[in-house]
Amino acid sequence: MDPSVPGAPRGPGGERWLDEAAGPVVRPYAVTRGRTRPRGEPLDIVAILVATGRPAPEPGRLTREQRRLLALCRRPHAVADIASELRLPLGVIRVLAGDLIDSGLVGIQRWSTPSVQPHNDPNLLRRVLDELRAL
Repeated sequence: MDPSVPGAPRGPGGERWLDEAAGPVVRPYAVTRGRTRPRGEPLDIVAILVATGRPAPEPGRLTREQRRLLALCRRPHAVADIASELRLPLGVIRVLAGDLIDSGLVGIQRWSTPSVQPHNDPNLLRRVLDELRAL
């Protein structure tokens, strides 16, 4: 056992499963059941996720991390913000959110497209250029 962490559990290879600062360490692949990509469309880090309000078909089947993600999504959150809040890697959040999207518990908030695209608006481009020059 590690003397700095009395009783620290160890894995089969002797690696510690407990970190002094972070507490128990769970490998990302264990959280996602070995998957590295979501089943559906890839999620952008700025995609806004929001809970649909539908009840989970079998609440006991959601992992603790999925329940935490679903609770955060009661209010719209960006994928990157969810990763930060839950202190999980972005890839893990993408997989977990993808599962919740597939089950209809979380949706991606889509914004309506304005009639004038910002990248085509010459006035906006001039203002951006002026501001950059001012720096």
